[in-house]
Amino acid sequence: MASMTDVIFLLLIFFMITSTAVSPNAIKVLLPQGKQQTSAKPLTRVVIDKDLNFYGAFGNEKEHPLTPDELTPFLKSCAAKEPEMYVALYADESVPYREIVRVLNIANENHFKMVLATRPPENK
Repeated sequence: MASMTDVIFLLLIFFMITSTAVSPNAIKVLLPQGKQQTSAKPLTRVVIDKDLNFYGAFGNEKEHPLTPDELTPFLKSCAAKEPEMYVALYADESVPYREIVRVLNIANENHFKMVLATRPPENK
């Protein structure tokens, strides 16, 4: 049985594994800063803007609006096209943690590989 500390530590590690933006987003989101980068190329994008609107896109498609209930079927349809896909979550830095966790839970339940998109740290 994992303790709360273990769960928090695992979440911390998860959030440290991040990805840089693969393509410029049409939807304006201010990504949190991150130092570590992975070289994985996400094929599916989930975007949550500051107004908590959800968007999804597969490959080079343009992002289209999704309701939270449409998120799971959308990701499953993308996985059917590309079983080894990565899902990149682009969430505005003001998005509440519960919305991030909602997407992480969907990814976890369906065994999707997930990366969190961040922007490089600003040089001061």
